[in-house]
Amino acid sequence: MTDENHLFPAEPIQRQIARELYTHAKDLPLISPHGHVDPALLADDVPFPDPARLFVVPDHYVTRMLASQGIPPARLGVPSVDGTDVETDGRAIWRLLAENWKLFRGTPSRLWTEKVLADVFGISTILSAGTADEVYDELSSRLAEPDYRPRALFTRFNIEVLATTESPLDDLHAHAKLAADGWGGPGGRVITTFRPDNLVDPEWPGWAGRVADLGVLTGLDVGTYSGFLSALRSRRQAFIEAGATSSDHGHLTARTLVLSDADAAVLYRKALGGGADAAEAEAFRAHMLTEFARMSLDDGLVMQLHPGSVRNHNTALYERHGRDTGGDIPSATDYVHALRPLLDAHGTDPRLRIVLYTLDETAFSRELAPLAGGYPSLYLGAPWWFLDSPNALRRFRESVTESAGFYNTSGFVDDTRAFCSIPARHDVARRIDAGYLAKLVSEGTLPLDEAAETIADLAYHLPKRVFRLDGAA
Repeated sequence: MTDENHLFPAEPIQRQIARELYTHAKDLPLISPHGHVDPALLADDVPFPDPARLFVVPDHYVTRMLASQGIPPARLGVPSVDGTDVETDGRAIWRLLAENWKLFRGTPSRLWTEKVLADVFGISTILSAGTADEVYDELSSRLAEPDYRPRALFTRFNIEVLATTESPLDDLHAHAKLAADGWGGPGGRVITTFRPDNLVDPEWPGWAGRVADLGVLTGLDVGTYSGFLSALRSRRQAFIEAGATSSDHGHLTARTLVLSDADAAVLYRKALGGGADAAEAEAFRAHMLTEFARMSLDDGLVMQLHPGSVRNHNTALYERHGRDTGGDIPSATDYVHALRPLLDAHGTDPRLRIVLYTLDETAFSRELAPLAGGYPSLYLGAPWWFLDSPNALRRFRESVTESAGFYNTSGFVDDTRAFCSIPARHDVARRIDAGYLAKLVSEGTLPLDEAAETIADLAYHLPKRVFRLDGAA
């Protein structure tokens, strides 16, 4: 099990305060308002596959580290685009991970994995080449037990809300099955999130075909720009009926643009015909962010903006294994100028709510904290992806609190595909916040009772409110 002082300050007085503050958050239900867990996992509730397919194959944090040391993803079971030449022996994949476990020293991947092994599966054996088979066999035994099936773990994890993320083209069958089963876990629920990136990016291969599929799915004429917008509104409503309270937008940049309907229609027709150049494609994406903000004014979906990832930077990896396999790289992002057109149009409208994320730490204090501290529509999202680590979480609080305070942030967002790691990630965030608040208390900046209230808000109440999970407007 995790040491009771894990991640708390080393200074004795601050550590003592952190331990006390942590007690106000550690047992609160988990709010997971944004993530990428496959909803079919819970809808079907079949036993997890072997340990390798739970911990290694789908985890691009793990596979990219091993790939950086010359171990091809195919040897780790990562599916190839053509379906050939991929390792299928789970034990062989697990042994390869164990033999190279030292590569993960100091990384959050090691932290999460060891917490999951100990806290979820009760395995305290240190992973190594010599213990690979022992850990694999013990894990396999656990995975065969009913108490370790997805729905049972959902309940044990004390998850109150788990949001998954789907394309507008998803038929939401898994969510419909969960609803038909009347299942969300005792006191919990599983909802979807509207992620339209693949329908607003003309440079994404197959875009025109997906737009046509949107027309078929909705029964609307997407040959016109107005019909395209109507089809997107239709799918947003379907997502809302499936529980969605937010949308998610993962554009390369945070650029926004306000076009007239006539100019947007011209750009849409050009893109649909394959004639839009890179600048025009970016203009269309930028305009659609503002268009989605307009839609949010009407239907209440909270916008989440996740810019700054250069997708498929590793061309060879993309060509062999496709998207979301570890080939993306962070890039600097401008927010101050990029968001201004949208904010000029809607930034003070009380109906609008936007949660901003970044992969560029330098933007936290320079741009995002001042923006969140200056517009009622903006909230600052938790450190994400490459920044989702103990030290980055500490730096986040240190860099944004003096400008934005605590209550212009969204609380913790785990943003993960790895279902079993959700409790570990939330526990890390709660411990880091306890340590940061303990420092403020020890320095006389914040009274202890206010710090206790604040850590509960950060862990539970803020994400419920910001993502409109409490039923309030």
